[in-house]
Amino acid sequence: MSKLLIDVVIFLASALIAVPVAVRLGFGPVLGYLVAGVMIGPWALKLVTDVDAILHFSELGIVLMMFVIGLEMRMDALWAMRRTIFGYGAMQMTVCAVALSGIFLLLGLPWRIALTGGLALSLSSTAMVMSELQERKLMDTPTGRAGFGILLFQDMAAIPLIALLPLLGPTVPAPEAEPGWLVALKALAMLAAIALAGRYLLHVVLRLIRSTGVPEIFTAFALLWIIGISLLMESVHLSMSLGAFVAGVLLADSDYRHEVEADMAPFKGLLLGLFFIAVGMSMDFSVLMREPVRVAVLVVAVVGIKAIAQWCLANRFEVPASQRAYFAVLLSQGGEFAFVVMAASLTARVIDQRQASLVTLVVALSMVSTPLLLLAHRRFSGADART
Repeated sequence: MSKLLIDVVIFLASALIAVPVAVRLGFGPVLGYLVAGVMIGPWALKLVTDVDAILHFSELGIVLMMFVIGLEMRMDALWAMRRTIFGYGAMQMTVCAVALSGIFLLLGLPWRIALTGGLALSLSSTAMVMSELQERKLMDTPTGRAGFGILLFQDMAAIPLIALLPLLGPTVPAPEAEPGWLVALKALAMLAAIALAGRYLLHVVLRLIRSTGVPEIFTAFALLWIIGISLLMESVHLSMSLGAFVAGVLLADSDYRHEVEADMAPFKGLLLGLFFIAVGMSMDFSVLMREPVRVAVLVVAVVGIKAIAQWCLANRFEVPASQRAYFAVLLSQGGEFAFVVMAASLTARVIDQRQASLVTLVVALSMVSTPLLLLAHRRFSGADART
């Protein structure tokens, strides 16, 4: 228990020091959290070393953020966005994956590794993009709607991505492994079961709990609903953030929506900050010291190619001309789901540990680049992204 409390003190103290400094310098809170993670992690002060455990726990910040977003999304509004989600999302992911895979092939990588890296790095960071959009109050703008639709599609692409990786490995998948169609069927069945429970049981249970008059129990049930649905979705190979979003959508028509949102807001902010600290801690600087040129080239290539692809697609996504550069930078980084893809790729023996560490570092550094590029965009353009 004392070790846990010491870690909590370290996290809070590092955030209290790094985040205000980053905000004062104009870099924004996300870069402050990332720097705090680097400083207390195993490659600097070594104050906290169990990076994997912290990273898994901190994913709750993304989960709660997606839940709160889901609370604002009624089913009719979500249906109206189907073109944005499936059209824009599929187009963006395909273009970025093809472009990045092509660059990796030109660098001499085998096609299996090039395709895996292209798919993993085509994903953007839900935590970073949604934090930026919410902070700038851009969710209801064309840029916000396009970005949200793309990120939601990327979360839904979890099943085909994970199912594809064993096929890229050097060995034939084991006979006892579940076929892809069965995995997809289980996911659809789980979605249907959750939707039915939300439609016919959730509101009854909320009324019963609210009638007790104990606010803590109401908050406890809200957390149980969010985390429980997220874990159920993860059990069928869907992302936890997608599960949390579905949990929020099912509560969007509830009379208790605003009360639940107010209860979750403090948890969301703290845990999201912890996630960025964990990303900073996860950076393997031994890879950077061993291959600095390769790392630098890959980071520039990933961020540059994704930004160019986003800028070229922005017109198709109905993003106004004044917001296209901002939109391009906003989605230019790698995403947290790339960590999951790399772990699955290692299991399938598509890549080795050295290659996985390299890609993971590139993703983390690309996330560091986003606040810096957004600051540069604001300084040089002199324009508000909402205009």
